[in-house]
Amino acid sequence: MVRTPTLAFDRGTLILHPPPRGKTWVDYATWDDRVEKFRIPAMHYRQLVEALQAEGTDFNDEAKEFSPLELVPSFEMEPYPHQTEALFAWKQAGRRGVVVLPTAAGKTYLAQLAMQATPRTTLIVVPTLDLMHQWYAHLTAAFPDAEVGLLGGGSRDRTPILISTYDSATIHAESLGNQYAMLVFDECHHLPTDFYRVIAEYAIAPYRLGLTATPDRSDGRHGDLKGLIGPEVYRKSPEDLAGFALAEHKLVQIKVKLSPKERDRYNTCIKLRNEFLRESKISLGSLEGWQKFVMASARSQTGRRAMLAHREAKEIASGTDGKLRILTDLLAQHYPERILVFTNDNATVYRISQDLLIPAITHQTPVKERHEILTRFREGEYKTLVASHVLNEGVDVPDARVAIILSGTGSSREYIQRLGRVLRKGSEGHKLALLYEVVAEDTSEEGTSQRRHGSEGKKEPQRHKEHRVIEKPKKPKLKQEQLEIFPSQPIYGVNQNQTPKAAESPAKWGEDETPEF
Repeated sequence: MVRTPTLAFDRGTLILHPPPRGKTWVDYATWDDRVEKFRIPAMHYRQLVEALQAEGTDFNDEAKEFSPLELVPSFEMEPYPHQTEALFAWKQAGRRGVVVLPTAAGKTYLAQLAMQATPRTTLIVVPTLDLMHQWYAHLTAAFPDAEVGLLGGGSRDRTPILISTYDSATIHAESLGNQYAMLVFDECHHLPTDFYRVIAEYAIAPYRLGLTATPDRSDGRHGDLKGLIGPEVYRKSPEDLAGFALAEHKLVQIKVKLSPKERDRYNTCIKLRNEFLRESKISLGSLEGWQKFVMASARSQTGRRAMLAHREAKEIASGTDGKLRILTDLLAQHYPERILVFTNDNATVYRISQDLLIPAITHQTPVKERHEILTRFREGEYKTLVASHVLNEGVDVPDARVAIILSGTGSSREYIQRLGRVLRKGSEGHKLALLYEVVAEDTSEEGTSQRRHGSEGKKEPQRHKEHRVIEKPKKPKLKQEQLEIFPSQPIYGVNQNQTPKAAESPAKWGEDETPEF
């Protein structure tokens, strides 16, 4: 008697035994001598099941332990056009893919819409504890009758809707892999690392949604998102959404000169560094060059002095007194509006906080104190906040209209995230957000600014010199571009009779769609 093949989940992989007839499944399988069975990566579950069904192979699916959900939202808002179109594009791509939208464009609500359209057990993965609690608050309010749990920060729930940090989801990837039919990766650019990628690789989830404002990574691994989550199905920039979902905005670059004393010291440091780089035949024009510089600086006293000189030059450019004068002028000009000030290091944050009596937030700020500061800023008691990198990602920052970047990295991701902090439309009907970028003239900061604007070259920032009076910019007239929709494609090309446990009985998804898993 011929036994029916069984598909089982085993610690992040699939075991198919006994081997079924046919050939298509062989492309996914590898023989494991330890158990004398064929083993298949868990992330190929959907392709494998569809291939077996296409061949008419009868098999028992004991791998999946996810199930349908009753998701009845307590509130429904009219989605913005870009949210509707992003959801449509994701569904047309087989409910797998990455959506790229700027900060404040409503990615969380888009995920809620995707969950409503795909009512299955869902795992949401986020980079920080702050974001985990924000998602929890949103989903418990949206689906009051659903069980929503947390994994991370001391919580170890196992609920139909689970919100986890990347760290905790990675640690528990082997046990979570067959529990959830849908994965939502918030800030999905974190996923393609050697550590985090197992969340996707050990999961059989047939439906996957990645959300990010900036998918590109400096190591080039953003290309792995296609295999881990799915292709990029929709993208919009802040300019595309200005005046609709986001406030219109203007970028103003202000260049300041170093003082004679600062200039002399800066040139001395750069000369010392460059001499070492020239002797060592190292170019800092790439990540590899920087890595070589770091390694070379640890091998000799000369290298150590060169690295210290490099850091001192950077500190001079980022913390010049001219920037603080500009900051004082801008704060006075825009008072009493709410203003966010960003720097690249905590030392400058504390210096500004002490000199100008401005509340500061860094990674060292206790959670309760940070919550109190943000609450007072939201209520208008505090007019200005200064921070380094801690507000870039994973923190719900109250609405502000003006942001001032005194220093930062060359990362376009950081730049877009900081811009996004002032793009929320809020209660103002015709809000014009302002982003000031203060750059030390004739220093390495000019190159840093060019790199961070690399993907934003479509909109050249307005420039001002330090000695000029900074006038309030007028509201720009932005072109309204037609939103693009990816071409419609059928979700599945094969409609086979589904075997028991491999797929569920047909049920309505929306108006005319039936679930496959």
